[in-house]
Amino acid sequence: MVAVGGIAVEAINRLREPAEVASWTVVWVAALGVAINGATALLFMRGRHGDLNIRGAYLHMAADASVSLGVVVAALVIMVTGWLWLDPAISLCIAAVILVSGWGLARDSVNLALDAVPDGIELAEVRDYLGGLDGVLEVHDLHIWAMSTNETALTVHLVRPSGHDDAFLHHVCAELSHRFNIHHATLQVEANGDACKLAPAELV
Repeated sequence: MVAVGGIAVEAINRLREPAEVASWTVVWVAALGVAINGATALLFMRGRHGDLNIRGAYLHMAADASVSLGVVVAALVIMVTGWLWLDPAISLCIAAVILVSGWGLARDSVNLALDAVPDGIELAEVRDYLGGLDGVLEVHDLHIWAMSTNETALTVHLVRPSGHDDAFLHHVCAELSHRFNIHHATLQVEANGDACKLAPAELV
C-alpha cells in the first residue's frame, strides 16, 4: 500500500509539471517486465484460490505485469500524440487497480489472524448439515476457523441420544471434508444437551 501511495503522489506531481519520457527505453524495459512478471503470475494462477500465500504472490506478479503493460501503452501513445499528461494518468489508474486487488488479500489476512470463518464456508450451511444428521437433535458450540492459509478446522458438540460409533464419526468427517473443505474436525457427541452446561463447581 505504501508503493501505491508513492505512485499516486508522483503521478500528481507529474500532472502539475509534465516531464519528457524516454519512450523507446521505457517501452523495451516495460515489455520485458510484462513478459517476466506475466509468466511468473501464470505459475501461481492454479493455486491462488487455496493458499493465501500463493494468492499474494500471484497478485503481486499480476499487478507488476499490469503496471508494465500500462507503461508500454502509455509510452507508445505519448510517442504518437505527445500527450505528456497520459503518463501520470495511467499511473493513477494502475495505483487504483493495485489498491482494489490488494484489499481482498489484506482482508483475508486479517480474518486469518482473527480466526474468522474462512471465505467460501457458510457457518449456517455447516450447521444445517450437522443438524440434519441421523439422530442429531441439537448442534451447539460450533466453531470454524483457518489453521493456516489452506487448512480449516472445526469443533462442534452434537446432541445425539443414540450415541455414536466410529462409522458415524468417519462419515461426518469425510462429508465435512468433501462438502466444505474442512479437513480437521473435532466432534463431541452428547447423549443430551446438558453435558457441557454444568456449573463450574459441578465439574470438579
